[in-house]
Amino acid sequence: MIGSRNETATQRMTAPVNPIQHSFELAAERGEDLTPLVYDRLFREHPETQAMFRSDGSELVRGSMLAQTIEAMLDFAGERSGRFRMIECEVQSHDGYGTSRELFGKFFGVIAATMREVLGNDWSPEIDAAWRKLLGEIDRLVASSQPQIEA
Repeated sequence: MIGSRNETATQRMTAPVNPIQHSFELAAERGEDLTPLVYDRLFREHPETQAMFRSDGSELVRGSMLAQTIEAMLDFAGERSGRFRMIECEVQSHDGYGTSRELFGKFFGVIAATMREVLGNDWSPEIDAAWRKLLGEIDRLVASSQPQIEA
């Protein structure tokens, strides 16, 4: 029976869905706020990033930054309607902040690792392959983004 409480989200999936989108849907079903999980992991794995965030109002900034990043990732993994271009814009913006491109790119891997942890047994080989592909494509996009030209 569709929608029964004993049925997993994976079993309810009848039409082919983008695995990246599906992973975020599964995470949303768990009701966890990804923001503290992602930033705790970021600060644990890359302690130098903590100093990059102001203390006043940083929770709002972090939540907004993560939401925009997820929207861009979903677009990049799906339709590519243009929202993914935010990644290129933010590469250049972060260049101005002095953030290395390598460190900038690591944020996407932190999101993936957090998603894997949140999904647990629902992190399927299909989802894993899609995330690996997406992260590789984002790495190439970040590396190929044109640096800002200083006047």
